[in-house]
Amino acid sequence: MTSIDLALAGLSIGAIAALSGIGLLVTYRTNGVLNLAQGGIATLVAYVFREMVVEWGLPKWLALVIALGVLSPGIGLLLERLVFRPLARRRASAAESLVASLGVLVLTLGMTAGIWGLGARSDAPNIFPNRSVALFGDTRIGVDALAELAMVVVFCVVIGLVAARTRFGRQVRAVVDDRQLAELSGVPADRVAAVGWAIGTTLAGLTGILLAPRFQLTPYGLTLLVLETFAVVVAARLASMPVAVLTALGIAVLQSELKQFDVGGDLGDFLVSLQSNLFIFALLVLLLVVPKLRELGDAGATGSFSSRGAPAPPGDRAEQRRDFLGKLGGAALLLAPLTFAPADLRSAFMVPALALIFLSLVIVTGYSGQISLGVAGYAGLGSLLSLKLANGDLFGLPAIPGMWALFVGALLLAPVGLITGYPAIRRRGLTLALMTFAVGAVVTRFVFEQPKFATGLYVDPLTFFGMELNDEAFYIFELICLGIGLLIVRNLHHGRLGRALLAVRDHTEGAAAVGVDVRNLKLLAFTISAVVAGLGGGLLTYSASSFSADDFAPLQSLLWFTAVVVFGADSAAGAIVAAAFIVAIDVLAPAGSSILAVGILALALGWMPGGLASAVRSGLQFIARFLAEDLAARARAGQPAAA
Repeated sequence: MTSIDLALAGLSIGAIAALSGIGLLVTYRTNGVLNLAQGGIATLVAYVFREMVVEWGLPKWLALVIALGVLSPGIGLLLERLVFRPLARRRASAAESLVASLGVLVLTLGMTAGIWGLGARSDAPNIFPNRSVALFGDTRIGVDALAELAMVVVFCVVIGLVAARTRFGRQVRAVVDDRQLAELSGVPADRVAAVGWAIGTTLAGLTGILLAPRFQLTPYGLTLLVLETFAVVVAARLASMPVAVLTALGIAVLQSELKQFDVGGDLGDFLVSLQSNLFIFALLVLLLVVPKLRELGDAGATGSFSSRGAPAPPGDRAEQRRDFLGKLGGAALLLAPLTFAPADLRSAFMVPALALIFLSLVIVTGYSGQISLGVAGYAGLGSLLSLKLANGDLFGLPAIPGMWALFVGALLLAPVGLITGYPAIRRRGLTLALMTFAVGAVVTRFVFEQPKFATGLYVDPLTFFGMELNDEAFYIFELICLGIGLLIVRNLHHGRLGRALLAVRDHTEGAAAVGVDVRNLKLLAFTISAVVAGLGGGLLTYSASSFSADDFAPLQSLLWFTAVVVFGADSAAGAIVAAAFIVAIDVLAPAGSSILAVGILALALGWMPGGLASAVRSGLQFIARFLAEDLAARARAGQPAAA
């Protein structure tokens, strides 16, 4: 194919990415919410459209009307009314809205996986005829590309005219500037927000329907493709629709043009990856280059990530008693699998490994207030390095026994966490969230999925002084590793260092004003978090007896982050309970059930700030106060205490 043919072929994907970007910008400019659930909504609508056409036999036009005229805007209206309107009315922070959108993403993924499974489908219907038209000479362009470009132009013109020339456009600008003041002036802010959500989710559904025929339809695969298009709104700095459209077309054309180059060696392998993953690579590069996104509202607030203040003073005996009982109960739960049958014990192997990964999020998010959506990348790197050390395949180093390779591989992630954390510490809010997600996605695409790095790895059973660990011994070793992680977390949460981290989490500017070294504390949190995640990733691979890139896919980071926030981002016990919850649901229920459950719980965060751990603590404190008041009242009345 000539260069012109390749460019024209890329216009179709560019137009679809532009439509996705327009939907994101409309939602953001009317609500102040960057809809991270865009990919999940697109995937759900694409599956429903395929079901109506392929399985039910409906005409394409009728299925399209239902999917884009009823289902897609209906999802947007429901989300605005049930999820985001309560958050807007209580002026929730951008972080809380971010977690809510992640909850919607996880929920839609769980619904899709639960209904249609995780298998791939290659029969998604195309809404445009599969033919091309001549432009000049032998150069032709597909009808689908022309139609998609026409839709981009129409949406841009209509939205631009509405924003600039109509009363509704003025109302949108008023709501964006100050929602509370706009409501006092009589502007129907809720209606503006609902329209924005309806348009955004309709364009998300259209994006999914257009992308599905070009790629295999899978819940994770299509969702990630849509999320990668966030590069276009980053280039537009969440403000300019023309810039977003031009960026989408430019990246897609360049990605298509790269296919004409054929280079051997390591550079050739990198080029092959770039030919199909330029959007995610561009997302990372743009986040490094763009100084700051034009975020609406208080983007830097940590919101519901913190549910407790500083640790209770050492002299508080009641707190010490509760802490001791909690640790005793947790230890009993973690030791219980040792009494299980062998098959059930092997199912429990994942709990300590996942708990370590979740503890790494407690460090970076719960204790230092930084949003990290790339933890699966660190966990996967820890696993990969550990296996290469154990196999004697890392920079010519001799093979190291697997048990010690786990610790050395995790420690090797310290400089990785430091290097990747340095550019991230200057970002906050949405910028930081997108950057950490991009780092994890780039690691997956350019490391885990490359045959050079991830093939030929074998997982030998762990040994201790030449003796192979049986199932019980391996689980005990996992508990020892988890204990090390808990000790690290405890040292970070107590004493002078713990108070400094909490100050950074609760108010970064105030902490800096009183002399706290904010930059180095954030770097420390990123570095230690990477090491703990790497150790958990290594254990996860040994518990499965094989390395799989799917175990550390970018969407796993989003699921894990959401689960940690749901169960209490600043709670080590919550991290362990979250890991046990996910593993138990996956073992006892059909595939995708844990994703669905976490998504449902995430949407309830508006009613339980701080997550389940905070809600449980509040409930226990209420019961304790009630019993204490009852005992005091009976004592004053001279009555015997209730049994």
